[in-house]
Amino acid sequence: MNQPDQFTFDGLFSRNVVEQRMMGMGLGRKPKYDFAISYPDPSSLPLQGLMTALQQALAEEGPDLALYLSAQGYGPLREFIAAKLARDRNLHVTSDEIMLTGGAGQAIHVTLESLVDTGDVVLTDDYTYSGALHQMRRFQAEIRGVPTDSEGVLPDALESAIRQLPREGKRAKLFYTVPTFQNPQGWTMSLERRKVLVGLAQKYGMPILEDDCYADLRYDGQDVPSLYTLDGAGHVIYVSSFSKTIAPGMRAGYMTAAPALLKRAMAAKSGGPVPLFVTLAIHRFVTDGLASHIEEINDIQRQRRDAMLESLEEHFTGGATWLRPEGGLSVWVKFPEGTDATAVREKIFEATNAGYSTGPNFAPDRSSGKNFIRLSFGFNTPAEIREGMKLLADAFRREGVLR
Repeated sequence: MNQPDQFTFDGLFSRNVVEQRMMGMGLGRKPKYDFAISYPDPSSLPLQGLMTALQQALAEEGPDLALYLSAQGYGPLREFIAAKLARDRNLHVTSDEIMLTGGAGQAIHVTLESLVDTGDVVLTDDYTYSGALHQMRRFQAEIRGVPTDSEGVLPDALESAIRQLPREGKRAKLFYTVPTFQNPQGWTMSLERRKVLVGLAQKYGMPILEDDCYADLRYDGQDVPSLYTLDGAGHVIYVSSFSKTIAPGMRAGYMTAAPALLKRAMAAKSGGPVPLFVTLAIHRFVTDGLASHIEEINDIQRQRRDAMLESLEEHFTGGATWLRPEGGLSVWVKFPEGTDATAVREKIFEATNAGYSTGPNFAPDRSSGKNFIRLSFGFNTPAEIREGMKLLADAFRREGVLR
């Protein structure tokens, strides 16, 4: 019997689909020293607490697994989030103004689907979260990065970018930012800059998508008000998640926004609500255990951040510079102009078993920042961080990236 020709999907793919970008190292195995991905500490995941919480929840509400929830998701968890936002972020919304999502990623997705058409301009920080960039490309947005410094986006540069667009027959559909422990750069936007940013949004009628996923992971310094809190006029779409405080594998996030946008986002949300099985466990756990758990993981991550910063000071002299983040899970390192940490990544991985993320992963144009790397400290122990950082520094010197 003749074998049929191998089927191909060539010519069948939707014009709206984009090629999946390989995440992490893309080398077929996980590094021993995994500085590439912003994982939380696996040993401090609250597994026993979640199991106990789920057991309690199923005993009380297990039969409700037979029902379909609304797209907004499990009501008691939304009530907890509303109370937490009021207490921790001075952000006052009702549970009816909150939608649960499959991590922050789905919240970003439905926001873009609600606002962005092909060719629309989305403004971002000059280097920003790669997952958000991928979503923007999914909707064929024109992404323009705006320069930043250690206090956040530069106001004059942002206003100039906004004012340039009408001359091209365009407008800024959205400004996306991670203002607290920015990913990948690590800075926290100052209060003054936040006020200016909100003022520009109000002046030019520009929505802001505020990704606040790292706000609970503060190790030093004082909290800064959210953009949502500073606005009060409906320009800011607020997104956060339990991924960094409980576990990425739970895939639970949330968003709040002006009613008109939230209704559109709810309509764009596919696949139904966040599974009740997940939200039952999260709700019972966070009600009594989240505050102490955050305190525990922040103590752990502070030590790991400090181990990485100390290792940078010890081994990365010779042109490299970096910012000390007050929280979050990563350090952004700049090598001298003209060096290329991207080109040597595979070679260094093979030599050191250490992974890192390169600047172009976070660049709106996909190519800038070859002399930048992001080093995440959440996964490895302090001792492993020190070992891996020395190996990396030695390899970078052999390749001429460090002097």
